[in-house]
Amino acid sequence: MAFGIKIVPQNSQGLVETLGKYSHSVESGLHFYIPFIQRIRKVSLAMAPLSLPNYSIITKDNADVSASVTLNYHVTSAVKYQYENTDSVESMAQLVRGHLRDIIGRMDLNEALGSTAKINQELAIAIGDLTNTYGINVDRINIDELTPSKAIQTAMDKQLTADRERVASIAKAEGEAKSIELTTKAKNEAMIATSKAEADSTKIRANAEKYRIDTIQSGLANADDRYFQNQSINAYSDLAKSKSNMVVVPSDNAQTYGQIPGLAKVFKESTKEDKKEKSSEQNEK
Repeated sequence: MAFGIKIVPQNSQGLVETLGKYSHSVESGLHFYIPFIQRIRKVSLAMAPLSLPNYSIITKDNADVSASVTLNYHVTSAVKYQYENTDSVESMAQLVRGHLRDIIGRMDLNEALGSTAKINQELAIAIGDLTNTYGINVDRINIDELTPSKAIQTAMDKQLTADRERVASIAKAEGEAKSIELTTKAKNEAMIATSKAEADSTKIRANAEKYRIDTIQSGLANADDRYFQNQSINAYSDLAKSKSNMVVVPSDNAQTYGQIPGLAKVFKESTKEDKKEKSSEQNEK
């Protein structure tokens, strides 16, 4: 009887079928089978990636988002994978989509957009081990992207712009208020410093003037007649140097001034001049 030869590659498993019915499994290596009666199906046990295309999900607040999911899986039971499901990979993909819709459907849009790590964790727990059902185990699952619809994205952009403008307006108003506060504080401090300086200056001048007056009064209190006579002589000397014709004499011993020949002559000439001026004024009238 002729035999066929089948090589099962590494990290794969062979499923031997006899007359179309599964009979047993073989590991990787060289195997013989009876042509037309038997066949060996090769099933890879290596990890394989799978990308699920974008599909629409409705959130709790009725927002439409598009989800993109990638996952890695490997076959854990070649028999279940090959014979108990028509398409185990598509069945697994549908299960992932269903759990993802359920998880995101219980979240608001903002919560869903900011909780991809949480969604990944819940999705992995929800899927669990699919060995008993599809002969597959999901090793890693990740939500690559959650994108709101264009209408929602436009509304979010407008809201974000409005929030930024509001924050900028508040910051500007606070800055102006702070500037006014600092300016007013600086002016008040300057006024206080100026007033204090003026008060100190006035106090110093008053103390200096008081010291001067006290010194003069103290000196006058101890002065005798000779000091005042000397002051009078100095005053007469300054008056004599001026261009004035006025003669000032002290009232003390005034009766003796007439006995001085020079002064008597001056008094007489002054009296004649006064009489001439009075007579001239009367003639004019």
